[in-house]
Amino acid sequence: MKTYTANEAKTRFGEFIDQAQREPVRVMRHDRVVGVMVSAQDYEAMRAFYADRLRRTMDRTAEQAARSGLTPEALDKLLADES
Repeated sequence: MKTYTANEAKTRFGEFIDQAQREPVRVMRHDRVVGVMVSAQDYEAMRAFYADRLRRTMDRTAEQAARSGLTPEALDKLLADES
């Protein structure tokens, strides 16, 4: 992974964007990573991956709750404002 300082990324922005189309590019400021630029295609792939992972986790959790007897009515009762 190529690394640019924040100042290099600013002054060589065109090159920075071109590089990010080929591979992720790390941005450093004061000797620490402050960001990573990726291509739009890689970004969308990451979003899809994490959305799918969240969806599967939610499905598993709903299945476990249903097996434990948690119905929508019981959930409403648990979440009702008692104050």
